[in-house]
Amino acid sequence: MSQIKVVLLSCGSYNPPTNMHLRMFEIARDAMNRQGRYHVVGGIISPVHDNYGKKELISATHRCTLVKLALQDSDWIHLSDWECNQEAWLPTKQVLQYHQNKINSFINSNNEIPGDKRKKDADVPQWVLQAHKFSQNNMGVRVKLLCGADLLESFGTPGLWKDSDIESIVGDHGLAVVTRAGCDPLKFIYESDVLTKYQNNISIITEWIVNEVSSTKIRRALRRGESVKYLLADQIIDYIRNNGLYSVLDKQ
Repeated sequence: MSQIKVVLLSCGSYNPPTNMHLRMFEIARDAMNRQGRYHVVGGIISPVHDNYGKKELISATHRCTLVKLALQDSDWIHLSDWECNQEAWLPTKQVLQYHQNKINSFINSNNEIPGDKRKKDADVPQWVLQAHKFSQNNMGVRVKLLCGADLLESFGTPGLWKDSDIESIVGDHGLAVVTRAGCDPLKFIYESDVLTKYQNNISIITEWIVNEVSSTKIRRALRRGESVKYLLADQIIDYIRNNGLYSVLDKQ
């Protein structure tokens, strides 16, 4: 059975990006590759637009820089700044569709350049080149939404998501859901007609090594002048301090 090539896309504030954000990609890739049905070939981090209106959200310029710093040691996860550079906030469905269409267009263009002589076009993002590298015979690469169990459960919150958006996200793309031991995402899928309809497009990945790090807790620690070393990359901590982000105190 041929494996489906997958790029994992994670949307979110990344305010700031923590080590746990990156661990989700690693956990999901290991689990999905082990299942044998998928071959995860790339990852995309797409920070949300400034107009999302979340409390304490610093500018996308800073957040994108922080993500770039966080990804310095990764050879397969890349930043996409398309979402945060739009004129307004966009629903997750449109973000998924853009990245899928961009990859499809590049693969279908047959714009293949020999590896040693390739001149990376400034207009072609790294995440597109990453997906194209693993495409074979112009076979497609599927973009799936990487998320936590809380996002999956939010589909059941009345008025939060459009039914058509849920249908598109799960039906056209699919989910890679990283959950915690003790959670029961299968029960939530069972209780949702649309999730049950597309349950074959949902990969449930259990995070056995539990880590409660969150951006909210990081921001609180920074405000209080508490150490966040080993929770964030050192270069991120330095950038936050040097730019006075999150009202960071001098004590660190």
